[in-house]
Amino acid sequence: MNEDSAHFPPVDPVKSGIKGCCPRCGQGKLFDGLLGVKPRCAACGLDYSFADSGDGPAVFVILIVGFIVIGMVLWLQVNYGPPIWVHILLFAPLTIILSLLTLRWFKGILIAMQYRHNAREGRLSD
Repeated sequence: MNEDSAHFPPVDPVKSGIKGCCPRCGQGKLFDGLLGVKPRCAACGLDYSFADSGDGPAVFVILIVGFIVIGMVLWLQVNYGPPIWVHILLFAPLTIILSLLTLRWFKGILIAMQYRHNAREGRLSD
């Protein structure tokens, strides 16, 4: 994966992941649609078959978005005590939007980190 690092300057994995750019060149698009990964980079030709973020991004999203939303729900309930429909009306769309947005960011960051550190699936023998 990193055998061609002399031809491409290092790309910051956090910036390229958040922007959804190629982890090697930083120019081509990483995603095809909302969360699907393209087969290869259109700019530098990097094959994205190594990219397998697994459940990692979902775990981060559940923990971070859950902490934010539940904190806001509790604050609203303690300070104002609105009926349950207000909570549903406010926090259901917020949860969905935050989850989709951060899931894309974390998936891009984890794929960029996989490329940068040459991460592969563990094997016992070749």
